Amino acid sequence: MRRAFLAALLALAATPLTADEMIRSPSGAIVCIATEIDGAPGVRCDLDAISKQSLKRPKDCDLDFGQAYFVDATSRRGVAMCYGDTALGPEGRVVAYGETWRWKGLACASSAAGMRCANARGAGFEISRQRQRLF
Repeated sequence: MRRAFLAALLALAATPLTADEMIRSPSGAIVCIATEIDGAPGVRCDLDAISKQSLKRPKDCDLDFGQAYFVDATSRRGVAMCYGDTALGPEGRVVAYGETWRWKGLACASSAAGMRCANARGAGFEISRQRQRLF
């Protein structure tokens, strides 16, 4: 199971970013893309910057780390990605603070404090420039 999940993450990192849907925070500091990988809906959110890194960089990560997060419909926990691309840009529907965007069993709630995305199991991530948390 873990190998399949890691393989999906590697496929996501190696695949040019295409999105079924894109959303962003009102400030534009967080942009999320929703897409399906091998039939599993997933959401990736990128931060434009971080003022404090809350998570430890994996030793085997030679790319960027700390500003991209992912969860899919079957995840047991959100993931901080090792990545070489970005989802950031002006595209995407603005999800107002206090609003929750829902797509294929995933939900991302926008607040002035950041973005919280989770699947129906409750696995996901909560990110802001100041703090990043996986659950």
